[in-house]
Amino acid sequence: MHEVAYPTIDVADGRTIKCVVWDLDNTLWDGVLLEESVELRHDLVDTIRELDRRGILHSIASRNDEATALEMLRRHGLADLFLLPLINWGLKSVSGNRFAAEINIGLDAVAFVDDQPYERDEVTFALPQVLCLDPSVAKSLPSHAAFTPRFITAESGKRRSLYQADLRRKEAESVYEGPKKDFHATLGMKLTIREATRDDLQRAEELTVRTNQLNSTGRTYTYEELDALRHAPDHWLMVASLSDVYGDYGTIGLALVEQQPEEWTVRLLLMSCRVMSRGVGSVLMTHIQQRARDAGVRRAADFVQTDRNRAMYVSFVFGGFEVGTRDGAHLTFIHPLTDIQPLPPHVTVHYGSAPPAGALSAAQPGPSGSQT
Repeated sequence: MHEVAYPTIDVADGRTIKCVVWDLDNTLWDGVLLEESVELRHDLVDTIRELDRRGILHSIASRNDEATALEMLRRHGLADLFLLPLINWGLKSVSGNRFAAEINIGLDAVAFVDDQPYERDEVTFALPQVLCLDPSVAKSLPSHAAFTPRFITAESGKRRSLYQADLRRKEAESVYEGPKKDFHATLGMKLTIREATRDDLQRAEELTVRTNQLNSTGRTYTYEELDALRHAPDHWLMVASLSDVYGDYGTIGLALVEQQPEEWTVRLLLMSCRVMSRGVGSVLMTHIQQRARDAGVRRAADFVQTDRNRAMYVSFVFGGFEVGTRDGAHLTFIHPLTDIQPLPPHVTVHYGSAPPAGALSAAQPGPSGSQT
């Protein structure tokens, strides 16, 4: 049996854990499944369920017989808690890396729990970004800052189901015979852009914390900052949500635009990494550009280069932006508004209310493009 001792986890780098990968034998249960009867560790199951409620995902990397291990999980009603369980006889670092790649999550946002020091050392050597933990600390995970988002939103509790729906999409795409654009057309994607309300702000803050790759500045905003900007007459804060035939993606986009009489500047533009491959990353940008053009103002955007947001940089360049000024990692993009990127044909776009009237210049924006 495991000794009940739960020391504090020492994580000084301020990381946010988005997924925990679990070993099985002598970790999630006491004993070795293929050799003896085993006893489920209900304290760890409680931990997994609590982290799941907070929007933290779970997977498995275990040296075991897959069919036997999955049957054990199903028997206890746990199988659905784990995304892409990797149960095989290979290296656990390979399993962990594969999982992170499959769900498009950074390795520094992954924790790995295993009772064997050898296994933890192997993962640490191959994937030094991963936080490796002994099961003796696992019960204390919900009390640690790295596993405690500031807000637990309605979308937090649905995050696992959102990823499970995305895995079904990927499976359908893998067997689809034809170009990717034709597969996208089968999804019936509907993207809605609207001004942010108070009810959106917790999720909006969460997006600034969790989104790294499709993020124009990498800056995080608190609930209070976003609420103040939402009410500011010279700012426009909007959110984007997406759904398709497989289900709801939830709120996946956020934009903050500072509106001066002669120029609108995008201070933040981000899209969830979950939709990176769906061809919707340009929609929010196109919407802002159309409104800026209709308002008769110049268009600019802040951009801060990081080691993670190369994809967003490419999106700006393909969207017709040019570098205006550069100060180290900070760039100012400008857009002539003469060649606005068209809306993707495979997405139906719905728009909410326009920017506050007091924030606009003389020309009043109206519907343009394929707004519905």
